[in-house]
Order: sequence, then structure tokens, then C-alpha cells
Amino acid sequence: MIPTKNSELGMVGLGLRREMLDELLEHVPQQVDFMEVAPENWLKLGGRFKKQFKTLTDANNFVCHGLSLSIGSPEPLDIAFVKSLKSFFDEHNIKLYSEHLSYCSGTGHMYDLMPIPFTDDAVAHVVARIKQVQDILERQLVIENVSYYGAPGQQLSELEFTNAILEQADCKLLLDVNNIYVNSVNHGYNAEEFLCGLPSKRIAYGHVAGHYNEADDLIVDTHGADVIDPVWQLLDKAYQLHGVFPTLLERDFNIPSINVLTKELDIIHNLQSKNASAALTQQTA
Repeated sequence: MIPTKNSELGMVGLGLRREMLDELLEHVPQQVDFMEVAPENWLKLGGRFKKQFKTLTDANNFVCHGLSLSIGSPEPLDIAFVKSLKSFFDEHNIKLYSEHLSYCSGTGHMYDLMPIPFTDDAVAHVVARIKQVQDILERQLVIENVSYYGAPGQQLSELEFTNAILEQADCKLLLDVNNIYVNSVNHGYNAEEFLCGLPSKRIAYGHVAGHYNEADDLIVDTHGADVIDPVWQLLDKAYQLHGVFPTLLERDFNIPSINVLTKELDIIHNLQSKNASAALTQQTA
């Protein structure tokens, strides 16, 4: 596969957190092709924060990674919320909208991402909801493979479940490499085999992040530390298997200066450049 740069989005991204605003308003490093925000954190902001955010979205490529769509919930979709997203995306020229393959609401809102049962019934339920969201937004939804710590009522493997939803809903994939690594340790599967089983054509972009080792066999997905070498190696493998795709660095707390974060962005750039060159060499050999 010859990697093709997504010229509209760019190839390397950074998750924007409010703590980064002052630095990024002064200067966006050349390593940052696009940024990502949780729309829930910006939808209702007015005043100074809204003006600052609009300044950034007018000058840079942005994607949104949602927190509360709750695509696997037994409760009805919040249609008013989805419609408000559509207006927000139009206002800020949002290139892509991704969400977690999980849920966070039932009879109330839970401030955590809960695992959807890996069953055929759950596939049908989630697919119908994704199609409804896509109809309202008039764009494909991008679904992220998530970290999870339990699999209640499991009938399908995580890979079978994920692929069934991608295919039946005709949606895109946000390939989170760190989540694959975390799950492979927590649930005892081969990360490269999982990665190999994902459909290249569905990948819209990717995530890398740091995590916390609670025990030898328990990793917590925190986004609060540097990316570790095994995750970088898995990202390298992802590019070898699927071609080079846009990839974003997430950092949610313990956030260092932008100059420190750009060192990890440089690693992404270097891995992409290496794999793009290797693919071109292979084709012309």
C-alpha cells in the first residue's frame, strides 16, 4: 500500500486542552497539522474562550472526539445534542467527528466509558444508532476502539465485534494504538494479530497516548504520561500493515509545555516518514 497524505487534515495532530490555549494562540508548532477537541467542552462556551477557540479553528484544521454521544446506551439518542453538534461542526469547519465504541448513560449520565457487551444484539443496536447519527449529521461517524476492563455477556471477540459494527454501519475507524496495547495486556491477546485484523480502508486517523501500569497484568488508560516504546513499536507496525494514516497525540493531564509535547510529535513524523519511504521503495523495486 502506498501511503497517501490526507492533504485536507494533515498527518500529525495534537489534542487541544484548555491549558494549552495561551501557548498555541501565540504559536502553533510546525509539527502540528491538526488539532482535536471534545465538542462537549466547547459547545456552550462564550466570551473569551469562544473567541480564542474560533481564532484557532479559523487558522487550523480541527477534528472532534466526543465524550457523551453514548452510542451503546440502552437509552434513546439525545437528538437535540446531535443537532447541536452539527451546528458546531459547521461553525468551526470540523473535518471529522469521532466517538468511543462504548456508552456513558443509562437512567442518568455516568462519568466513565462503559463496555458494550460483545454480542450480536449489541452490534445491531449500535449499528442502528450510528446510522441515525450519520443521517442527522450528514457525515460518516468515526468510531474508536476503546480500552475496557470487563466483557460482560461476551459472545464475540473484541475484533469480531468491532469489525461487524464498522462494516454494517458503514462508518470509519479511529485506530487507538494505545488502547490495543492496553487491552492486549489486560485481556491476554496478541496486539499485532488484533491490529492485522482491522480493515485498512476504514481507518480515518489514529491515536497514541500514555497510560499507567497498575500491576503487571493491569494497565489503566490515563493519557497522563509519555507514550512508551511498545506503543511506538505498535504504531510502527500499524503503518506497515495499513499504510501511513493521520495520527494524533493525546495528553489529558500532567500536561507539559508544548515544546516537550513536540518531541513526541516528532516521533510520529519520523515513523510516518520511514514507512512512507519503505512503501515507495517496495513499489519501485
